[in-house]
Amino acid sequence: MSVNRRDFLRSAIVLASARRYVLGLERPSDPSPEELWYLHPAERWLEALPIGNGRLGGMIFGGVSLERVALSESTVWSGAPGHGDVNPKALPNLAEIRQLLFQGGYAEARDLCQRFLLAHPTSFGTNLPLPELQFFFENAGRSTAYRRSLDLDQAIAHVSYRSNGMLLSREYFASHPDKVIVARLTGGGRRGLRFRAAFANSVTPMEVVCEGDNTLLLRGKAYERLHSNGEQGVSFQIGVRVIPEGGRVFSADQALEIRNARAMTILIAVATDYGGGDPKDLCRQHLLQASQKGYARLREDHIANYQGLYRRVSLSLGKGSNPATAQPTDVRRKTFSAGANDPEFIALFFQYGRYLTIAGSREDSPLPLALQGIWNDGLASSMQWTDDYHLDINTQQNYWAAEVCNLSECLMPLFSLIDGLRVSGGRTAKEMYGTPGWVCHTVSNPWGYTAPGWGSGWGMFVTAGVWIARQMWDHYMFSNDMEFLRTRAYPVLREAAEFFLAYMVPEATHGWLVTGPSDSPENWFLAPSGEQCAESMGSTVDRVFVHALFTWCIKASKMLGIDSELCARLEAALAKLPPFQVGRYGQLQEWLEDFQEADPNHRHTSHLAALYPENQISPRSTPELARAAKATIERRLNSSHWEQSEWGRANLVAYYARLLDGDRSHKYLVSLISRAADDNLLTFSSAGVAGALQNIFAIDGNTAGTAGIAEMLLQSQAEEIQLLPALPADWPNGSISGLRARGGCEVEIHWFQGVLQSATISSTSGGSTPVRYRNGVKQIDLRRGESVRLGPEDFDYESRKLT
Repeated sequence: MSVNRRDFLRSAIVLASARRYVLGLERPSDPSPEELWYLHPAERWLEALPIGNGRLGGMIFGGVSLERVALSESTVWSGAPGHGDVNPKALPNLAEIRQLLFQGGYAEARDLCQRFLLAHPTSFGTNLPLPELQFFFENAGRSTAYRRSLDLDQAIAHVSYRSNGMLLSREYFASHPDKVIVARLTGGGRRGLRFRAAFANSVTPMEVVCEGDNTLLLRGKAYERLHSNGEQGVSFQIGVRVIPEGGRVFSADQALEIRNARAMTILIAVATDYGGGDPKDLCRQHLLQASQKGYARLREDHIANYQGLYRRVSLSLGKGSNPATAQPTDVRRKTFSAGANDPEFIALFFQYGRYLTIAGSREDSPLPLALQGIWNDGLASSMQWTDDYHLDINTQQNYWAAEVCNLSECLMPLFSLIDGLRVSGGRTAKEMYGTPGWVCHTVSNPWGYTAPGWGSGWGMFVTAGVWIARQMWDHYMFSNDMEFLRTRAYPVLREAAEFFLAYMVPEATHGWLVTGPSDSPENWFLAPSGEQCAESMGSTVDRVFVHALFTWCIKASKMLGIDSELCARLEAALAKLPPFQVGRYGQLQEWLEDFQEADPNHRHTSHLAALYPENQISPRSTPELARAAKATIERRLNSSHWEQSEWGRANLVAYYARLLDGDRSHKYLVSLISRAADDNLLTFSSAGVAGALQNIFAIDGNTAGTAGIAEMLLQSQAEEIQLLPALPADWPNGSISGLRARGGCEVEIHWFQGVLQSATISSTSGGSTPVRYRNGVKQIDLRRGESVRLGPEDFDYESRKLT
C-alpha cells in the first residue's frame, strides 16, 4: 500500500471517529475517568485547557464565534546574561555583617545587607506570553450540544457542537515528536468551514506577514522594561500553516482567510534564538516536516510518544456508582468543594499533575518548568514576581512528582539548568564570598543568574542551590544509576560542599558551624529591639540542607571510592552542625535563636523541609521533633489570616503524609483542589498573597499536590518501602500501579476496606529492601527484573524486626 493511500485511510478513520463523537454516538454521555470536560466555552484563562510538548504550550478556549489559542514557549525570555550582578562591596563587608549578627545587632546588619549584599541586576528578565492565535468564524449562530474536553490519556483537547444545523468539531494537541501544535477542524455542512485566522495584540514588539497563501508568520522580540532594560531578550518567530481539504485559503491584511473547506489541519510552530538557533529557519523546518506527515500520522505519533510516559501509572480510588462522575468538571469541582465525597475526582487531579509534568517538561526540553510551567497568563510576568525559577521552594515543587510518579526523564532539563548554575555559581562564590565551589540564591533565570535577589527578606537564601540539587541526589536514589551519580550528581554536590566548608563559621557559644548572613525564606522575625529583620546566622533551613549535602557527599564518596580526604573533612564538619531546637511554643525553631515571628501566619515554613522532602525528622526516628514540626504547622494554621497559597496547601498534604496522618493530609488535599484550583483544575496563588492583585496560575500546586497523593500511598525515604503509610478513611478501596520507590523499585498496591490486599514490588536494579506495612516489616531480596507479591500476612507484626 502506498504511503498516500495509507494516510488517506488513517484520515478517513479519524474523520469517522470525529463525526461519531459530534453526533453523540461516542462518549459525551459517558465521560472518561481521565478527562476534563465542560458544556460551555472558556471565558477566562483559568477555564481554558492546557496542551504542551515540553517547550511549546497552548491554552484552548473553545469559543464558537471566536476561538482563542493562547500561545507560550519556554524560551521566550526577556533579559540577558548578567555581568556584575554581584554587589562588589559584598566581600569587604561580609565579616562586619556577621559580627553584628553574632552580637545581636540585627537591625544594623539588616541595613548593611541591603546596602552591600543584595544584588541589583539590570536585565534579569522573565518568560513572556506570546500573542493569541484567533479564529473568527462566519455566521457562527447559536450553538447546541456543545462539549469541550481534555483527554489526559491521549493529551488531546476536543471541541464539538452544532451550529445552524451543522456539525463542527475541533481537535488540538501539542506534538513532542513533531515540535508543533496541531489543530484539526471538521464540519461546516455544504458550504464548508469559513473563518479568518489572525494574531491578537502582543505585549512585545512584533511584525506579522503572510508567506504565500497558506502561511502566517509573526516575528518578535522578547523585550520589556519591568524586569530588564527593554533592549535585551530572545528573538522569536511563530509560524501558522493551514492545510485545507477542499475550499481555498488566501492571505488578507495580516491574516489568512479560509473558505468552503470540508476539513483542515492547522500547524503552529514557535522557535527562538535561545541557544543560538535561527528562529526563521527552525520555524520553517518544523512546519515543513509536520506538513509532510499528514494529520493521521501526526496524531498517531503524538499519542504513542506521550502514552509511553503517561500510561506508566494508574490510580483508582474506588470506582462505583458515583453520580459526580457524570457532571462536567467545573460543576463537579463545585460539588466537591461543597463537601461531596468524590475520591475519583482526586484521582483525576493526580493524573492531571502527571499530565502537566509531561506536557511541560520533556527529556530534550531546552528549559525546565518555570513558575507557570510552560504556560503564561501574562500576570506573573507583569508584576514584581517574574515568571522565573523561584529556588526557595516553587521550582523544587514543580518536580516533586517526577521520580515517584515514574517520570524521571522529565527531570533532565532541570539537571541541565543545575549544571549551568554550578558554573555561574562558581563565579558568585568567588566574587561574593571568596570561596571555592558554587552557590546560588533565591531566584534564577535561563542565563544562569546566581547572585542574591534584590529584596530584603527573600534575596539572601544561600542554600537554594543545595535544595534544587537535591533532585539530582534523589534521581540517583530512585534509579541506582551509579554512572549518573559519578558523572552528573556528585560533581555538582561535591563543589557545593566545598563552598559550605569554606563559607560557614563557628558561633561563639557552642562552636556550631553556621551559615550566614542568610534568610529563612521569605519570613521575618522580631529582633530583641522589636524591629523586623530577616537575615541571621544559622537559620534552620540552612542547617537542614547543609546536613543533607554533607551526608550525600559522604555516602557518594565512599560508594565511588574517591575523595577520602574531603570525606573526612565533611564528617568532621557534619558533627559540628547545630541540632534542631524546640522553641517556646513547642514549635520547631526556624532560626538559631527562638525569635518571635513577625508574621505568625506566614505562608513559608522552609525549616519543615527537614520533614519533607528531607527525612531528618519523622514520627518513628525523632518523635519529639515530629511533634514540634506538627506544632509549627498548627501554629501557622491557627493564626488569624493564614496566608493560604496553592503551594502551601500542597506542602500540608506532604507534611501530614510524612507525619502518617492520612486524614489531615486528605483534608488539605481537598482544600487545595477546592480553594486553590480553578475550573480547569490549574492551581493558583490567591489574590492578596505576595502582592498579587488577582488569582495567578502557578503550576507548583498541581505538581506538588500530585506528589503529596503519591506520598500518602507510598513512601521510601527511610531506607525502606512503606505501603499505604497515610491512607485516609475516605479512600477505603483502591489501587495504584507504577509508582517508583527509592532503591530502583516499582510498586503496585491494592487495598480494600482500608486494609492492604496485595503489593507487587519489582526491582529494576536488584538489591535487598525492607518493606513496611503498618508496624510489620518484611525483608525482600530481588535480582534485577524480579518481582515479589506480598499480602498482609507476609509481614512480621509481633517482633517488629526484619524477617
